[in-house]
Amino acid sequence: PLVGDPEPSLADAVPASATATAEKVDGEFGDEADFEDPFAPQPEEDDEEDATQIPMDMETAANRWRHASDGWQLPPIDILKEGSGASSAALDSDRRARAIESTLASFGVDAKVTQINEGHAVTQFGIEPGWDVKTRMIIERDANGKALLDDEGRQQHKEVEVSRTRVRVNRITALQNDLALALAAPSLRIEAPVPGKQMLGIEVPNITQTTVTLRSVLESKEYKKTSAKAPLPIPLGTGVSGESIVADLGAMPHLLIAGATGSGKSVCLNTIISGLLMNYSPEQLRFVMIDPKRVELTPFAPIPHLAFSEIIVDLEKIRGAFQAVINEMETRYRRFAQAGVRDIKRFNEKMSGKPLPYWVVVVDELADIMIANPYQVERQIVRLAQLARATGIHLVLATQRPSVDVVTGLIKANFPTRIAFAVASQVDSRTVLDQGGAEKLLGKGDMLFLATDSQKPRRLQGVYVSDDETDAIVDFWTSDRFEELSPDKHDDLLHEGERQVEEMEEPSEDDVPDDPMMQKALALARETNRLSTSMLQRKLRIGYPRAARIMDDLEERGLIGPAESGGSSRQVLMDAEPAGVGWDDDSD
Repeated sequence: PLVGDPEPSLADAVPASATATAEKVDGEFGDEADFEDPFAPQPEEDDEEDATQIPMDMETAANRWRHASDGWQLPPIDILKEGSGASSAALDSDRRARAIESTLASFGVDAKVTQINEGHAVTQFGIEPGWDVKTRMIIERDANGKALLDDEGRQQHKEVEVSRTRVRVNRITALQNDLALALAAPSLRIEAPVPGKQMLGIEVPNITQTTVTLRSVLESKEYKKTSAKAPLPIPLGTGVSGESIVADLGAMPHLLIAGATGSGKSVCLNTIISGLLMNYSPEQLRFVMIDPKRVELTPFAPIPHLAFSEIIVDLEKIRGAFQAVINEMETRYRRFAQAGVRDIKRFNEKMSGKPLPYWVVVVDELADIMIANPYQVERQIVRLAQLARATGIHLVLATQRPSVDVVTGLIKANFPTRIAFAVASQVDSRTVLDQGGAEKLLGKGDMLFLATDSQKPRRLQGVYVSDDETDAIVDFWTSDRFEELSPDKHDDLLHEGERQVEEMEEPSEDDVPDDPMMQKALALARETNRLSTSMLQRKLRIGYPRAARIMDDLEERGLIGPAESGGSSRQVLMDAEPAGVGWDDDSD
């Protein structure tokens, strides 16, 4: 049995609470508003807030939880594979450094390896040019000017320095093939000079290459530093020294990616998308994915971040998707004008409620789109590239055919940030980067990154994201916990964009000779002996449906001949008469 009186605080705790509650019920405690009942139901506002809470993740430990700034839970970082550091090959690097110095010395070039930077795929040897010293032999004389003789009675000579100049850089770059032969390397790339350093960089492929993982870049200090001030940081890879490279998509503001098949272009797209999905909720970021190849972006089809209900794969819907994005851009500009702001950042800071999400338009194969509708798609892309930056809409275009008819001058002018993977020829490299170098890349993620604030591209080893990591990220966002919280899709914008494209393509049903396109087609027919649908597309800047309809109308009027086998052009039957010929005789 307990001895002694209990403490007053413990003795009074339960009776005081019961007494206060009884007095509250009897009305002796005063007005009800002066008393807070801890067991009373919460207000309706709290009920609504509780209804929108994300269910607790019981599969992930609490110390692994990550949350976005708007409260959404983000994928845990440990669903990604851990990265292994760059391979250490100090002895091999020392041997190759001595081989470089001896090879240059054998050609009469004085140079010294002052720095070795080992990366995941290549090692950069920093070369400091030496001195080109010119000497001559003179006769030694004594104080009286008399020639000195040796023991055999011959005049003594000595070598004196006449001039000393630095070794020219082009003498080292001209020996690129000789250095590759001495190092038994398939290819070399010489960066002369290295930006910010007084040396040349000779980049030699490593004997064994290591993979750059997405997790290693996301956990790096470079990514944390960039994400603290950048709206859309994207992980790209590591440099030749092994440091992580992170870029800001919001400052680019658009990105052009080009490379041959198998060079790592599609993996780079998956890396950009996965890096954004790891750090942004559906209310912060929306994707518009266009994949004419139908295979590269399909794993991301279930994610709630998509602005539309599906990934656009049909060529007939692509122009409507671009038009829908243009309509969204114009709508945002009208909202900015009403709020008196200039960009999305100030709008979200000024306006209360849910902020406007960023939009990222990802196009996997630009060549297929440009071949189907070159003029219309080019105008839409250029319009978005010129105006969409302030509204938070950014483009990421990728192509495996970097030719001038795909990557046109207008597109290049509005995409200052570019990534070039391994390409087939120097011509393709110049098309993308305006300079050579991409034809010497190794493939498998080896890239040249040209930033907006840099005049020379930077060599990187791209991040590799496996299919298992992509599936894990998608499975996290498609779990049942987010089903009721997924934002609404903008399919109405897509349908409206498709309708506008159809109206621009198709002429009115009561097509009359006063139609400007028909008049231009008649004028073109009078200038040439043969006419084709593709000629009308090029000359009149119209789409295929409208050009084909004009050709059918001209054939019905008897102004051009029927289609001939073995060719797409038709014979023009009209004479050089006024543009209205053939229309006055119409009895319809």
